This record gives sequence, structure tokens and C-alpha cells, in this order.
Amino acid sequence: MKYEFAEVDKKGRLILPAAIATSMGLAPGSRFKVRQAADRLILHRPVTRIARVYVEPTTRCNLQCRTCMRNVWDERIGDMEKGTFDRILDGVRALAGTPRGARAPKSALTVFFGGLGEPLVHPDIVRMVRKVKETGASAELITNGILLTEDLSAELIEAGLDMLWVSLDGASPECYTDVRLGNDLPRVVENMKELRDLKIARGSETPRVGVSFVAMKRNLSELPEVLRLGYRVGVRRFLVTNVYPHTAELLEEILYRRSLGESVDSRSTVKMPRMDMNKDTARIMETVIDGYYGAKLEGIEILWPSDACPFVMKGSVCVRWDGKVSPCLPLLHAHQSYLGDRLRTSNAYWIGSVLEHGLPELWSSPEYVRLRKRLEEFDFSPCTSCNSCEMANDNEKDCFGNMIPACGGCLWAQGFIQCP
Repeated sequence: MKYEFAEVDKKGRLILPAAIATSMGLAPGSRFKVRQAADRLILHRPVTRIARVYVEPTTRCNLQCRTCMRNVWDERIGDMEKGTFDRILDGVRALAGTPRGARAPKSALTVFFGGLGEPLVHPDIVRMVRKVKETGASAELITNGILLTEDLSAELIEAGLDMLWVSLDGASPECYTDVRLGNDLPRVVENMKELRDLKIARGSETPRVGVSFVAMKRNLSELPEVLRLGYRVGVRRFLVTNVYPHTAELLEEILYRRSLGESVDSRSTVKMPRMDMNKDTARIMETVIDGYYGAKLEGIEILWPSDACPFVMKGSVCVRWDGKVSPCLPLLHAHQSYLGDRLRTSNAYWIGSVLEHGLPELWSSPEYVRLRKRLEEFDFSPCTSCNSCEMANDNEKDCFGNMIPACGGCLWAQGFIQCP
């Protein structure tokens, strides 16, 4: 890790290196979170600047995974139309400072193609990636990998895709089929190998490849082999998330039942040094973390505490397939899920639509500015740990007086669920 040095001027003001200030969106007058640890300051990105635009190209999918929200919702399936995406592009150009037709400079903005469908199902997905890259923004995409043919991989490389995430919830055909309800693991692995080989043949470092793994009781034992399998086919980034329990069946699969009502700050912690990880140390570590201790990996809980909206803190905004704009992926679509043993309704929440207002205009609207401030302060009732009254049944309001979206029951904000 390369360090740069900040300074304190004669008036006691902190002066950051210009490149860091620019990349973090720290303009004169910026307001941002600061957290003091024992021997360091943690500075968070100001919530006044868009850094990540999630785009949902479609809600269609070629799979019917048992873990998917689409199994329990009642919403119309649709594809993003060209006119809707062009409106998003106009906003991305404006945010990146790139006039239409001009050569785009490198931007700190990322456009992420994901949501509740399979992006590769959309017939114009390659064009979408190419158009994003023409604005100077980075482009990322998540896929189940089944449609990632050799020809499509070549097109995505040519289009300039920066990062490709593959959802992989098992390393054996039996486990993969159990979760994904389709015996396509050999095809996915072969597709990833072909992508790796194409990158080597073309001398391309991109797209970088990551694997997203949804952890639950039925597949957790396969995580080590998923890591090994992924590494063999060129994966260098892995993201592990808990399952989001939409059904009673999935509720029995969660790995955080005890942790759900536990405050991070109330646990005893063991600060571990660097050491070789082998069978002996792993056995001792298992004993250490089994009970009232929480083995703290240096920096994790300090750098990303609970009661923090990861979407707002990363400067994100999300656009649904029909153009509606939400502050996060969980609020794009109305759905139900379990919070403990309580079936909870999460109602969709939209700031507006790109078909009526541009992204910069929506981002700067008074309603959205107020919402980001609420989410930054996160003064919501602690529904995840309390979960004792009828107000926890939905996100309409809470006992602190917050109205929709009342985010105290959000599993993302407590670190249980995470997205790339």
C-alpha cells in the first residue's frame, strides 16, 4: 500500500494531497464523516458527489435461483429501453464533465450493470458498456456466467469493460445445482477460462474478474474450493455475502441469527497479528471465535462500522430498468424478507425518474439531499437488534419518527448483506 502525506497548516487546518482530495470528491466546503480511532483518523467520502451509478438493464433472467428475490415478488418483468439508457448516459456525461461527442477524460465515476435480472440477457448490453466507456466512466457488470460465451467475452473486452463479477455459489456440480437449480457449473467455469485465455492472447488486463459468493448453511463448506477454483481461472477478488432470506426455507439457511441482535461494540475482541494460516492455527482460531469473543481483523470494523448505508457512503445511485431512481438496490423493488423470524415488507422508494429529470438534477434535489443526510447520520430506530414491535413489519416509519424509507431494519447497513 502506497502512502502519501497530509499536512496541518499554521492555522491547524488539515491539508490533503490534491490528487486524493479530487478522487474523493473533496471540494472546498465539503462536509464529510470523520471517525477517530486509537491511532488514526478515518475520513469518509462526502455524500454530495455521485461516484457509482447502478444500472438495471433488465429484470429477466435465464435462471430461477432459490436465493433470488424474483421468486417472491409480483412485479412486471422488463428490459431497459434505448431512450431510458440514453437519458442515463446524458447524466453520466454531465457528471463526468464530457460534452457529447468530445473525447472523454478518465473519470472517477463507475457505472455498474446489475440489479434483479441477468444483464447479459439484454440484447444491447455490449453497446451499453461501450457507450459508458465513451463517457470516460469505468464500467462493471455482474453475471451468472452462463451466457458468457467466447464471442461475447471478446466483445466485452473490445468494449472496454473494466470489471466483471461472476456469481458462483458452489464449487461442485451438486452444490451449484442445489442453489442455482440448473447444472451449469461446468459451462460457467469453461466460460471463465475462455475469458482468461482471451485476455492473455490480446494482452488485455481488463476486465478484471471477481467472484460473488452467497453464503448459507448448505454451501458454506464449499467456499474454500470456490476460492481455489476462482484463482485457477484468473479471479483475484472475492466478495462473500450472507443470503437475503426471502422465504422461510432461506431463513433456516442464515449464518447470522445470533449476530442479528448483537451490537458490534458490545463484543469482546481479540486483535490478531499476522501469522501463517494452516490447520493448527485455524483450529485454535475456531476455538477463539466460538463464544463471547470476536476475532477482529485489523481495520475491518473500524473502517466500515455498523449503522452505515454502504450505498450512500460509496456515493451510489441506482436506476431501475424503467428509469426510476432509488438511493440503493434494496429499494428498487418492493419485496418481503425475514428480519429474524419476522416477515418484513420493504416498500420501493424512488426519488424520481430519468425520463422526467436528469441524474444531476435528481441528485441535487432537496428531497434527495435531505435523504442522504439522514442516511449519513443514520438516526433510525435499531430494528435489526430490537425487532420487538409492529413498526418493524415494514420500512414505512419507525419509533424515532422517521418516515419511508425507515432503514433501521436494513441488513446492508449492518454489514450482513453486501453487493459489489
